[in-house]
Amino acid sequence: MEIQRRLVNALLVLAAVMIVATCGYKFLGHDVSWLDAVYMTVVTLATVGYGEIVDTSNSTVLRTFNLLVLTFGIGVMLYVISAATAFVVEGELKNVFWRKRMQKRIAQLRGHVIVCGAGEMGIHIVRELLKTNREVVVVDHDRQRLVKYQSFPEVSLVEGDVTDEQVLEEAGLAHASGLVAVLPSDKDNMVLTVIVRQKYPNIRIVARNIEAKMGEKILKAGADATVSPSFIGGMRLASEMVRPHVVSFLDLMLKEQSKTLRIEEIPVPEHSQWVGVELGRINLREKFDLMCLAVFHGTDEAIRYNPRDSEVVKGNTVLVVMGDVRSVRLAREAANARPVPQ
Repeated sequence: MEIQRRLVNALLVLAAVMIVATCGYKFLGHDVSWLDAVYMTVVTLATVGYGEIVDTSNSTVLRTFNLLVLTFGIGVMLYVISAATAFVVEGELKNVFWRKRMQKRIAQLRGHVIVCGAGEMGIHIVRELLKTNREVVVVDHDRQRLVKYQSFPEVSLVEGDVTDEQVLEEAGLAHASGLVAVLPSDKDNMVLTVIVRQKYPNIRIVARNIEAKMGEKILKAGADATVSPSFIGGMRLASEMVRPHVVSFLDLMLKEQSKTLRIEEIPVPEHSQWVGVELGRINLREKFDLMCLAVFHGTDEAIRYNPRDSEVVKGNTVLVVMGDVRSVRLAREAANARPVPQ
């Protein structure tokens, strides 16, 4: 960005010198047209030696002016060449085309997840989102951090300050389904949460909190959920101690390469063909190779664990299932389908 700013400033100075020189030749010379003045300016600054189309031999003032144009003009031209060379050599030109390609790709996204913060935790978040077939946009102000994500060609990247609304719009916030705030500072995560929540009240926001007391503040700021790495780490250590086989099973589920086993959600909307149907008749196990672990009813805050086959599915229900993500996707499509008219 610094080199790009240098190039722009150099071009502005060059334009100013050309305007001043053209006006000088026009008004100091005798019977000089605008075209001749512009031509004189160009050949003088370019030092091509085509001769003086504006005669300076009979005017001390005009000759002095021409010397000033040559002196300052050559310096400005060298500065422009230097800035342009640095712009190309250091990859700024390539970066411009990269940004345009990213903006074009992001403009086509719908329902993607924006990850704000490209640190080490961000990499794990992105990897899991990709495994579960989510489209991802990563935003960070540090280009060196974003370089690490080039190993994920399907991930879109945005360089900029995530607390800047324009940068968030470039990340497709208007069409995103969720945002994950994993900035290094709790205060930055809270500020980001406030900015996003005020403009988009329906988007899901999940934020990291480092200090325990900040978790509640971030929730009040508008986050749907907060995650404390120290709390999760403590729970994991305790689990390794008292239930090692369960932890091994979960690790195997997450690391298995042949099948992407996950505990997932299947929303059942009001118009679904599953509404009013018993779980046993839906037959998740036989049709989709999924195990139903729990049921959230929209009209009932209680969670029904290990539901029976006789459990009737209601509108706005969420089924918590375990199975391969591809099977989950097929089950979601079936749950979203309307009943066939009799």
